Amino acid sequence: MSDEKKYWIGFNQVKGIGSVRFKQIQAHFGDLSTAWHAPIEAFREIGLPDKVLKNIFELRRSLDLDRYYEQVLQGDAHVLTLLDQDYPKLLKEIDQAPPVIYVRGSLLPADEFAVAMVGTRRVTAYGQQVTRDTSTYLAGHGLTIVSGLARGVDALAHQHALQAGGRTIAVLGCGVDVIYPPEHRQLAEAIVESGALVSDYPLGTQPEGSNFPPRNRVISGLSLATIVVEAGERSGALITADFAVEQGRDVFAVPGNVFSPASRGTNRLIQKGAYVLVSPQDVLDLLDLSQVEDYKDARQVLPADTTEAKILLAMDYEPIHIDELCNKTGLPVEKVSASLTMMELKGMVQHVGGMRYAAIREMSGK
Repeated sequence: MSDEKKYWIGFNQVKGIGSVRFKQIQAHFGDLSTAWHAPIEAFREIGLPDKVLKNIFELRRSLDLDRYYEQVLQGDAHVLTLLDQDYPKLLKEIDQAPPVIYVRGSLLPADEFAVAMVGTRRVTAYGQQVTRDTSTYLAGHGLTIVSGLARGVDALAHQHALQAGGRTIAVLGCGVDVIYPPEHRQLAEAIVESGALVSDYPLGTQPEGSNFPPRNRVISGLSLATIVVEAGERSGALITADFAVEQGRDVFAVPGNVFSPASRGTNRLIQKGAYVLVSPQDVLDLLDLSQVEDYKDARQVLPADTTEAKILLAMDYEPIHIDELCNKTGLPVEKVSASLTMMELKGMVQHVGGMRYAAIREMSGK
């Protein structure tokens, strides 16, 4: 993690500074490290509101950024900024992408083939069956299931993706070190093992009602399409669908009983032009995701040369820094770095941030 990233983390904690103001600050000061140490008066030239100026001043005075940065480094979460190569490609494509995201677990190139599944917390028996069948089918066909770890449809989508042996990503409306709802702690830990917890809120952020609509933007932003299983007329799932439309992503809705409150939102989405989800295969057909299987096949490759073989033998499933890899293999850093880039593209290793890499289990041969 570079020193510059420390200042991204710092400004990410300032209330009132989002993607737009991040860009304004960068453009004005040249870099965030300069901005962090600049006098408050310099921020007035950008036109920031007095309330935001006060937040910047108070945070810089109260936060020991070096100490907080070390705590982040020593924790099990890693930080990605828009400048990082492994920042999720789909999320980076949306307008006003989060400048900083926190991740527990791993994000893989395969997660570019992701579909969001969202819906009501008060899911009916019908909704449970649709969620189970759809999540199981799509995860079994190589898609990553993205949802919000909430009660109801969200939790079921995660659970069935895991049971199908697939990957799943949970986007939180709190810090990734704060699990909400608390009864989903065990589910969250299972997700860390086969996917990731993701949040654009700083570590330690507690769940608040105002946090959840913005996090829905990240759920749809990480996904090629959003599936709404069941939703009332004012369901947060409909907010996710709206964000998906704004982001140019497809929306599927599961049709339901016209007398059921749980289906009023989804039926309304269909009236407005959402695709009708009759079968999970509808998603694969519309998105033309036959390439998922091609990608999975491409992962089953052997090391291309002795350099890749040496690197793979020196690795484990736990992250290892590139400097330690150089020491173990006796190879120069430029050669190790170039090989790791190719190995990541082939799905042999994953970059987990901070110049640390881990072997992907299928390829390790251990």
